[in-house]
Amino acid sequence: MTLEQTGAVVRLTERTPSITGAEIAAELVPPPQFEHATFESYRPDHDYPSQAAAVEKLKTFAKAWEPQRPAGFFSRSRKRIETKPGVYLDGGFGVGKTHLLAALWHEAPGRKYFGTFIEYTALVGALGYAGAVKLLSGSTLICIDEFELDDPGDTMMMTRMLSELVASGTRIAATSNTPPNALGEGRFAASDFLREIQALSGHFETVRIDGLDYRRRDTEGRALTVDPEAFEKTVVALASRGEAVTSDAFDDLVAHLATVHPSKYIKMISGIDVIGLTDVQVLHDQMAALRLVAFIDRVYDAEIPVVQTGVPLNTVFDDEMLGGGYRKKYLRSVSRMIALTTGELPPHGDED
Repeated sequence: MTLEQTGAVVRLTERTPSITGAEIAAELVPPPQFEHATFESYRPDHDYPSQAAAVEKLKTFAKAWEPQRPAGFFSRSRKRIETKPGVYLDGGFGVGKTHLLAALWHEAPGRKYFGTFIEYTALVGALGYAGAVKLLSGSTLICIDEFELDDPGDTMMMTRMLSELVASGTRIAATSNTPPNALGEGRFAASDFLREIQALSGHFETVRIDGLDYRRRDTEGRALTVDPEAFEKTVVALASRGEAVTSDAFDDLVAHLATVHPSKYIKMISGIDVIGLTDVQVLHDQMAALRLVAFIDRVYDAEIPVVQTGVPLNTVFDDEMLGGGYRKKYLRSVSRMIALTTGELPPHGDED
């Protein structure tokens, strides 16, 4: 049986999903690999004391939700530890930022949300600004993984919304997406991005997390690529045994991603077991590269392996991109693409 004869093979390029505000809100929880993330299951690298210090900082932040114990007749009233309403985790990829963010989410009582910056901006797009604020108001905690600085309009909109939510009593936690060669490394990066959002940075305590990629793979590994014949045999075999497998030309997929909002990428890959990409090529268009990064993030969160032909996926970003302002974002994606093609996806609760 050939690939053309296998009717079970899916084309991602034929999927153009829609998504509602309610669906987006329902997905605002930690990815599956962080379903049981806790402060105790985080494994700090003792060579980098800031990792253990970050755990203690977040435990202190979480004490804001502990009920006040009534003082005894002769005892002094215990004073609650005062913390800022926001905490901002700043560090490289693979040091455990997302794990710690998810652990904090699990500690929070009541209604709470966990999502990427893109998911929150998509929520505003679906519900409108007032609708999104109404939905999120009254929540105990909002976690934002990889706070984006790519789009000034989105950034200002998010900072305005977060300021309103903080004023109403909601606490905020975020991880950074600061390019390593940008101003503000080690501080709340957004305060160096636009004057208009300096007020928001005042709500946050920055927690720096140093260290190496916990996989120790960094970006020196190599994504696994196969020849076209092996690719076809693999895809046919997977489809024949009932796996939901896709097969798309890389260029076609990249072009299709431009027609689908990144918030919908998660629905594009819904129900898929393995993703197949043929003839992977080096990208030279920054917007296409950033869309691919967003797509790979969703694939990685969903823990879907990738089989590919062409140049190794970890080499798709050209030298100009890797030397530019989004270097950190690209290197994080490279690390994830290596894991997706080599079967080195982390065990639950082990990601960054």
